[in-house]
Amino acid sequence: MGMVTIKIIGPTPPCSKCKEVEKRAKKVAQKYEGKIEVLKLDAVSPEGRKYGALITPAVLINDKVLSSGKVLSEADIERAVKKELGG
Repeated sequence: MGMVTIKIIGPTPPCSKCKEVEKRAKKVAQKYEGKIEVLKLDAVSPEGRKYGALITPAVLINDKVLSSGKVLSEADIERAVKKELGG
């Protein structure tokens, strides 16, 4: 089992949807202490643009786009994390 990186791409300052999805991702990360890193990226930063995140919030798990433009539930985020962790 390796480390899972959750990237949330959105505007700066973050919109309410971006804040909410980041909060949910951090809650999931707490359940898997030491196994999940949550990063917030600005949509217009070079890295944010690299992913072509036109609709925010964009959520990436290990650099794969999980969703764009919607607030995922904690369960959706956790399901994706478990898959990446091999469970």
